[in-house]
Amino acid sequence: MTSPEFGHNEKIPSMFTCDGGNVSPPLAFHAIPEDAKCLALIMDDPDAPLGTWDHWLLVMPVGQGIVENGMPANAVLGKNSWGRSEYGGPCPPDGTHRYVFRLFALDAVPDVKRGFSKAELLRAMEGHVLDEALLIGLYR
Repeated sequence: MTSPEFGHNEKIPSMFTCDGGNVSPPLAFHAIPEDAKCLALIMDDPDAPLGTWDHWLLVMPVGQGIVENGMPANAVLGKNSWGRSEYGGPCPPDGTHRYVFRLFALDAVPDVKRGFSKAELLRAMEGHVLDEALLIGLYR
């Protein structure tokens, strides 16, 4: 997984944060296993003061990526830590935080409905992860 807007361990442009347009960044997916039935994306901030903060939870059909401020057709959005089923961009209260994008290729479609929690998604994915990709962006 890559983004044309920032590299691994590089600064996320402000347009993808609460200081800018708060739009989701474009992401490209590479080398998806042939037997993958769907993809799951988790974006969270492990440096949040009260513990890991979930910014974006998404289950989607297998595809090549996500366009800027876009959502794949037939995607199912989970509930972020703000309690909303949408993308919530980086918005750290202080210091530089890491924003971890994890993409999972799954051999089965998880039985989740709009508004699912990260815990529900992780339970539904157990035993079904074929591969995982990681992209970390930084923001201050």
